[in-house]
This record gives sequence, structure tokens and C-alpha cells, in this order.
Amino acid sequence: MGDPTPGKHRSAQTSSQASDKQLEEFERFEKLVEIMDQLRGPDGCPWDREQDWQSLRGYLLEETHEAVAALDAGDRRGLCEELGDVLLQIAFLSRLGQEEGAFTAKDVVRGIVEKMIRRHPHVFGDEQAADADEVLRNWERIKKEEKAGRGEQRESLLDGLPPGMPALLRAFRLGEKAARVGFDWPSPRPVVEKIREELGELESAMESGNRDEVVEELGDVLFAVAMLSRKLDRDPEAALEAANRKFMRRFRGIEQRLAAEGEAVESTQRVRLEALWDEVKAQERA
Repeated sequence: MGDPTPGKHRSAQTSSQASDKQLEEFERFEKLVEIMDQLRGPDGCPWDREQDWQSLRGYLLEETHEAVAALDAGDRRGLCEELGDVLLQIAFLSRLGQEEGAFTAKDVVRGIVEKMIRRHPHVFGDEQAADADEVLRNWERIKKEEKAGRGEQRESLLDGLPPGMPALLRAFRLGEKAARVGFDWPSPRPVVEKIREELGELESAMESGNRDEVVEELGDVLFAVAMLSRKLDRDPEAALEAANRKFMRRFRGIEQRLAAEGEAVESTQRVRLEALWDEVKAQERA
């Protein structure tokens, strides 16, 4: 016996196909660009039309930090959403570039695609790369050739890092750049010894009471720690942020215990605070 409602069946199937097609449409980067064009258009959104380079700078930083927070928390669903917010900022800034006649979203995509192909000749060309270190050396060589082709000359191999980069991460990247030309420790162990050496110099500076010398030696200790994180193949910013979260969690544990007893941190002696800290830490580890 045939379908008693063939027309209805075909209608549902057509609707499903249309829905699938619409979902595919939403997955295109061009769709996001089209939406941004509409938002910035004459009949678009008043708020979106008011934004400029400076206002979007703050949103780009905020959305990037939120994406990093989701990454650190292991929140994959949240990371997916936050990456979409970062992508929105890219589309938004590209739209401003288009309005000024400077560049378009297509230029942004084309530029990064061409760069990735050009800087991976061991994948898309005839060159060979034995390991990741050789890949990085080739990357720096090609990058230098690109800039020379544009008439840009850097005085040092260490040039090129953005000035607003966090200092700990900047130290990490400086060490990476130097290591690519062989200026590096052979293993993590000598770096640990270097940290001990720098700590000794810091202690001497503290004893001398010379404030400027203390600051200098403290910087040397932090720089050496960044070098150790690089040799351990760990991100120092991520490690420090994890330590920050751990400190906050444990300190809040102290506050909660004191609050349950009707006490405040401000009026509690240091010995008691340290004892509570040990209790919170022991409970976490248990």
C-alpha cells in the first residue's frame, strides 16, 4: 500500500532539505561577513554602526581573554562559543577596513592562507624538515625573506614581538628566538642551576639594601624561570595563571572557614591563617 499522504511526506522532506541547506549556509564564513555588512549598513544596527577601531580594540582583547579562560578551564563548549566571539571581532574589524578601502575580509583570509602555504614548504613544497626545530628555523628564515622583499629590515633576530605582550610570555618568546640559532641550554637541568645562581644574587642584593639592584636581580630570576618553562615545553603564562587560580581558591577557603566561625581575615593572626591554609591545602590534596 502506498503512502496515504504523499504530498505531506514530500513537503516534510523538502522542509528538511531546506533546513539542512540553511544550516550549511550558516557554516560559511562569508555568511558572517554578510551579516556584518547588514549590521553596518544604512538600515542596520545603531550600536554596530557607532563602533570604530578604538572601541573594537577593547572588545577584541576582552573576547580573546574569555577564549583563553575557557581554554584554561577545559570548557570545550564554552571555548567553541568564545572562538565565535573572537571570529566576530575579526569580521567586524575587516568590515571597518573595507569601509576605509584598506582591506577586506577576503584579503584577511587570503593573506593567512598564502602565508601558511609559503611558510610550510616541507608540506606544500619540495623542502624537507627533520623535526619541529628545523620547521621553526625555516619559518624564521622565510619570514625574514618576506620582510626583506617588502623593504623591511630588522636590526636584531629578537625584533618583532608586540610591545603589549605580557612580560613573562615575552621572555619565553625571546628565549625561543635565541634558541633557533643555537643560543640555548642543552637541557632543563642547567637552567635550574641558573635559577639557583640568580636567587643567590637576589639574596645578596636584598642584604645590600640597594633597591635598584634588587629589582634587577628579581627580573633575572623571573627571566630564568621563563627559560625553564620553555625547556620544559610549558607555557609560563598558563602555569602562572593556574597558580593564581589555586591561590585564590585556597585563600577563599580560608575566608569561608573563618566566616563559618564568625571571624574575619582582617582580625585573624598570621599563625592562624597559615594553619588554615595548610588545612585547605591538605583537604584539596585528599
